[in-house]
Amino acid sequence: MTLPFDGAISRFFREEAPKAVRKAIEKAGKDDVLNAHWPYDGEMRKKDYQAHMDLLQIELVKMLACFKATGQRVVVVFEGRDAAGKGGTIGVMRENLNPRACTVVALPKPTEREAAQWYFQRYVDWLPAAGEMAIFDRSWYNRAIIEHVFGFCTPAQREKFFRQLPEFERMVVDEGIVLLKIWLEVGQAEQMKRFLDRESDPLKQWKLSQIDVDGLAKWQPYTEAIDETMERSHFDFAPWNVVLSDDKLRARIAACQLVLRSVDYKGRDLKAIGEVDGKIAGGPEIRRK
Repeated sequence: MTLPFDGAISRFFREEAPKAVRKAIEKAGKDDVLNAHWPYDGEMRKKDYQAHMDLLQIELVKMLACFKATGQRVVVVFEGRDAAGKGGTIGVMRENLNPRACTVVALPKPTEREAAQWYFQRYVDWLPAAGEMAIFDRSWYNRAIIEHVFGFCTPAQREKFFRQLPEFERMVVDEGIVLLKIWLEVGQAEQMKRFLDRESDPLKQWKLSQIDVDGLAKWQPYTEAIDETMERSHFDFAPWNVVLSDDKLRARIAACQLVLRSVDYKGRDLKAIGEVDGKIAGGPEIRRK
């Protein structure tokens, strides 16, 4: 089988990955979580996940129906490490939602014209109208992290972003839009394992990009950029909700719970939603556990 990018991911694993990462992957069992500080013995049982997710799906449908009736607007920003599970979590979240009322925004590289606009301009175009929810699969935070790590923006452009960011997000909130920011954090060994899985699976190879490959050696620069971004964008009016996503199933449950608990809606069943697991979800400080 021909591997994408000429097998660059498996080659990095063999030749350049930290020894601890290689050892963790080589020793791992099928259901092991590769984070040494993971608070559970292993992954969530699929039957427990499905039982809870079935309840959450009903709540999500009720929530969006209420938005349509009341005109509520919600923006959910998903950010996170590469292979942290953003796409899968978003897919589960919108699985049974009306696509006319729930839009997933996954913008490509800016066009030449967009690159010449105010940085936030193309994101404004995708903010929801009355009765809608917009889910951003990556967002304006590209400038703070990815563009910075790869040198796609200048330091001056990044500083301008951070100066304008508080007022931009405050305007969104002052407009009456509920703004929920979710960061999915995955450990280095688990991330590497997921990349290897994608490389070897013909049905998942499309998920890989050159940025993924080039970013393999940039774990520490990413960490520094993320740390700074969290520090400079964790606002009282728009805080970060961090979910440790080494176990995809627990992470999906927590993300859906965060959304359902961020807004009130007719018939909301808090018992069915359940409490968000504080062992894997919290503020930016949980990334350091």
